[in-house]
Amino acid sequence: MDRQIDDTDAALLTALAEDARAPIAALARRLGVARTTVQARIERLEAKGVIAGYTLKPGARLKPALRATVLVAIEPRSGPAVLARLKALPGVEAAHTTSGRVDMILEVTADTTEALDITLDRIGEAKGVRSSESLIHLSTKLDRR
Repeated sequence: MDRQIDDTDAALLTALAEDARAPIAALARRLGVARTTVQARIERLEAKGVIAGYTLKPGARLKPALRATVLVAIEPRSGPAVLARLKALPGVEAAHTTSGRVDMILEVTADTTEALDITLDRIGEAKGVRSSESLIHLSTKLDRR
């Protein structure tokens, strides 16, 4: 039987989200449990897929200056070709299929307005793209990632 996430697991995940490089001993002190308990829980959470990996979150100095969300409507049966084109654009960081009035939502970054403009043009001219709408991010008010 698969155990659910308990309060200790939730506290461990919160601590790792704050600092994924925290030493096991420091995590154990924070949670008030043994180091072996923390290690076993991390291994179990990784095995269950609750922890899918550890990543680098770039600081402000490394983040691209501009971010945009692009709403894309595509022609029927054009999804794979459009996605292949989007994968070739380095400014497209993520593509999500959606329900509703658009078919995809893209996360786009660029260092300059010129680079953003070029990427947006390439998205709009991709064969199979019916329409696109760009929403340029002005400031971040909340970021829990």
